[in-house]
Amino acid sequence: MKKYIVLCAGLCVAMAFTSCKSSESAYKQAYLKAKAQDEAQQRQQEQTVVQEVQQSQQPVVTPLEERSTAQTRVVDNADNIRVRQETVSVVSGSGLKAFSVVVGSFSLKANAEGLQQTLRNAGYDAQIVLNQAVSPAMYRVVATTFDSKLEAASSRDALQDKYPGAWLLYAQ
Repeated sequence: MKKYIVLCAGLCVAMAFTSCKSSESAYKQAYLKAKAQDEAQQRQQEQTVVQEVQQSQQPVVTPLEERSTAQTRVVDNADNIRVRQETVSVVSGSGLKAFSVVVGSFSLKANAEGLQQTLRNAGYDAQIVLNQAVSPAMYRVVATTFDSKLEAASSRDALQDKYPGAWLLYAQ
């Protein structure tokens, strides 16, 4: 009789433990929901970056200024070139002139050095400059540097095929 009571008690305990629902599935659902939110946030950030890149590639239209001279009127539209102005310091290279073509920006110096070496192997006098005004500090890889904005713009246009998103930097 005692054996039957112990056996019945054991079966009741076993059934009680097996009937409890594990909370593991609730944790899994919460994890999957958080993961889905992170992915949605990343997609939104990527879309924002794509929109910014598309906007930066659209031509910038500068209003025409009419300047009059004694004999003729001259319309100056040569300054229809977008330039970023940043305070940078040279990390590696021979030094910057007024206008430079930036082909890459990295938060890690090693990545910038890799692109610099690739550009040097291609025949460019590539340099690395550091902009500490942004957070995190960015290492900019400069492919070419010029005194003239028009020369820099034509160099940027030539580099756009291999390095899309190349932009002009006016170093302060």
